[in-house]
Amino acid sequence: MANTFKNALSAGIGTGATIVYTAGSGVTATIIGCTVANISSAQITATVTITDTSGTVTSHIVKNAPIPVGRSLVAIGGDHKIVLETTDKITVTSSASSSIDAIVSVLEIT
Repeated sequence: MANTFKNALSAGIGTGATIVYTAGSGVTATIIGCTVANISSAQITATVTITDTSGTVTSHIVKNAPIPVGRSLVAIGGDHKIVLETTDKITVTSSASSSIDAIVSVLEIT
């Protein structure tokens, strides 16, 4: 088994749900960090979800969490980790157009 650290980045996320990371074929992934930053000139809210594609279930990690101007939100980090199976995904949505940059840090095991 190979262990690989990766970052998945997405810039200018808006009001449409944006998939920031999807676990690839044959991959089990541990999300070790997920940070979303407000890049707009007004306060926004962010929603971060995980989708378990094998069970077709989507759950919120955070929902409509406020992020002030120039600040960020750590949705996953520290002692909080999330495991994804093949094709599971992390999605980010903002309350405003082109207002969030997101970074998802992952340990992939193949």
